[in-house]
Amino acid sequence: MLSIMNTVSRITQDPEATLSISDLAARTGVTATTVRTWETRHGFPEPVRLPGRHRRYSEEHVSLVKQVLQRRADGLTLEAAIAEAQRDGSRTPVDRSIYAGLRRLHPHLAPQILRKSTLLALTHAIEDECCARAENPLLVASFQHERYFDRARARYRDLTRTSRSTVVFANFADAPKRGREDPTVIHVPVTAPMRREWTLICDAPDYPACLSAWELPGQEGKSDADRLFEAIWSLEPGVVRDASRIGLQLAHQFSPEEAEGLPEPPTWNAPPASPDLIAATSLFGRLLAYLERS
Repeated sequence: MLSIMNTVSRITQDPEATLSISDLAARTGVTATTVRTWETRHGFPEPVRLPGRHRRYSEEHVSLVKQVLQRRADGLTLEAAIAEAQRDGSRTPVDRSIYAGLRRLHPHLAPQILRKSTLLALTHAIEDECCARAENPLLVASFQHERYFDRARARYRDLTRTSRSTVVFANFADAPKRGREDPTVIHVPVTAPMRREWTLICDAPDYPACLSAWELPGQEGKSDADRLFEAIWSLEPGVVRDASRIGLQLAHQFSPEEAEGLPEPPTWNAPPASPDLIAATSLFGRLLAYLERS
C-alpha cells in the first residue's frame, strides 16, 4: 500500500504533467469517459488538478494506463490490472533500445524477418516520403556502424535542412564537427543492444512513421544484402511518439553533451490510428512477407 501511495504522490507532483484528458485518451486509446470512470471508481489514474480543476497527466500516466490495458488483455480483471500497474509504477522500466521499448509498449506489432536489401528499400521509401511530405519532423535514425552512416550522410544533410531536429546513432569513433546542416550524432556504447539495431523514426503530425529492427545472430557466412533482421514498423501516431521519446532518452543517456541541445519529445497530439490506416498497415505487412518469400 505504501508503494502505491508513493507512486501516486510522485505523479501528482510531477511538473511534467502537461497532457489533457483528451491527450491521454489519444495516446492510450482509452476514451476520456472511461478515464473519468476509472478515476471515480478506482482512484486511477489520479491527475494533477489545475486551479480551474482541469485534469493534467504526465508521460508516466500514459505508461501506467498502457500497462493496465496490457494486463487486461492478459486476462486480469480491471481492479487487478490497476493494482499491478500501480505496484510496478515505482520501478518503471528504462528501455535500453528502441526496438525493445516498442515491443514492450506495443506487443501488437508483428515482427517480420526481412533481408537487409528489403530493409534498406523500406528505409529509403520512408526517408523520401518524410523529406517530401513531413512538416518540421523529428528524425531519429540508428546505424550499426559509422561506415554505413557515411554512405547515407548526404541524404541526412538534406533531411536535416527541413527537420525540427535529426538524431543519428552509430558507433562513432569521435564526435565529428557539426555544421548547421548536419544531424546530431550519438555514439552507441559497445555494450548497448542498439549496436545491433536499425532504426528510422519520422515523428511529424502530418506524416508519422517508424521502422525498427535488430540483426539476428549467427550470420557470418551471409552476403551483406542477405543478412536477416527481425523488424517491426508502424504508421500509428502513438507508436511513433513512443519511439521518438525512447530515442531522445537514449541520446541523453549515451552522449549527454551531444544531446544537450536536443528538443523535448514533441508535444502535438498523437491521435489513435484510424481503421483505414490499420487496414493499410496490415496489407502492406502481407505484401512485404510475400516479397521476402519470392
